[in-house]
Amino acid sequence: MRFNLVINMERFSPDQDMRDIARHTTEMVQMADEGGFDIAWAAEHHAIEMTIAPGPFQLLAHWAAHTRRIRLGTACIVAPYWQPIKLAGEAALFDLLSDGRLEFGIGKGAYQREFDRMMNGMEQNLGVPMMLEMIPALKELWKGDYEHDGEYWQFPTATSCPKPLQTPHPPIWVAARDPGTFDAAVAEGYSVMTWALTRPFAEVETYMQRFDDSLAKAPEGTKRPRFMTMRHTGIYETPQESDVFINAIQKQGRQFENLFRKLKPVVNGFAQEPDPADLNNQHEYTRDNLLANLMLGTPDEVIAKLKPYEELGVDYFCYCASYHLPLEQQKKSLRLFIDEVLPAFQAPESARLSAE
Repeated sequence: MRFNLVINMERFSPDQDMRDIARHTTEMVQMADEGGFDIAWAAEHHAIEMTIAPGPFQLLAHWAAHTRRIRLGTACIVAPYWQPIKLAGEAALFDLLSDGRLEFGIGKGAYQREFDRMMNGMEQNLGVPMMLEMIPALKELWKGDYEHDGEYWQFPTATSCPKPLQTPHPPIWVAARDPGTFDAAVAEGYSVMTWALTRPFAEVETYMQRFDDSLAKAPEGTKRPRFMTMRHTGIYETPQESDVFINAIQKQGRQFENLFRKLKPVVNGFAQEPDPADLNNQHEYTRDNLLANLMLGTPDEVIAKLKPYEELGVDYFCYCASYHLPLEQQKKSLRLFIDEVLPAFQAPESARLSAE
C-alpha cells in the first residue's frame, strides 16, 4: 500500500495571514515529497475559507516548482464548473510545466451552496452525468481536433493547446460513491477515489466491494485501475495529546454539516457553527467514534489501524491533513507519520528504486 496526502489551504479566523497559510501548505507538500508519499492532492472549492482552492492548477503549479518527485493531483475538479476546452488546456499546461506529474481527478461537486453560486442553483446531483460526458470529451481534446454535440456542452472543432506531456493523457481518477459511478469509471479503466467520512471500516469494505464488482462487470481485458481511500489522519506521541485532534475534527464536522444542509450563514467565507439541536449526524463525531474509525493515535496504533486497509487491497491510503488542526500540530503529525508509520508499509525510496 502506498500513501498520498491531501492538504488544503484553510483559514480558521480572519486574523490569520493568508501568506502563512500558503507557506504552510507548501511546506507540508515538501515534507511529503521528501518523505516518500506518492501523490499530493489539491481540491476545488469556491467562496469558503475552510477549503481555499479556487484555482487548483495554480496551486499545483506552485507546489511543482517547490518539489522534486511527488506527483500532483486534483481531488477533485468539479466538472460542472468547467468548459471542456478550457479544462483540457489548463490540465495539459500543468502537465507540461510539471514535467508530466499530473494525476487528473474529477467529480460531481460536494456542496449545494456552491452550485447555488457557481451554477445558478443547479441541482448538484446533475454533476454526475455532466462528469461522465466531460471525461470522454477531454480525452478527445487531448488527442487532437474534436467536435462535441452533447447534452451539456456543444462546441465546434477544437483541440487542447498545449497537449499533455503524458501520453495518451494523464491518469484519470473519478470520485465515486454510488455503484453506477463505480461501474462507469472502472469500465473505462479510470482509477477511483473514495472517502468514508467518519464511518466505520465497513464503509471502506463496501466501496472496495463495489470496485471489485465493477471490475468483474467491465469489458474483457480491462486493466485493473487503482483504488484510493481517504481518512482524517493525526499522529501523536501519547494518548493524552488526542484532545486537540478530536476537537478540531468535531468543529469541522459541524461546519461540514452546515455547508451540506445550509443551516447557518457563511459570513465572509467563514461557515458559522449551527445550533447543536439542528444537527443530524453529530453522533458520528463522538470521541469514541472518531478514535475508532479515523487514523488517530500513536504510531503503533495507526500502524495497526492501517493494516486492514492493506489487507483489503487498498492501493493508496490518502492522509487527510486539513481539518482545523493547528498548523504546527499538522507538521508534527506528518513528521511522525513519515518517520514511524510509513516504514511499516513501504521500503525506503532507495531500496524501492533498486528493486525496480
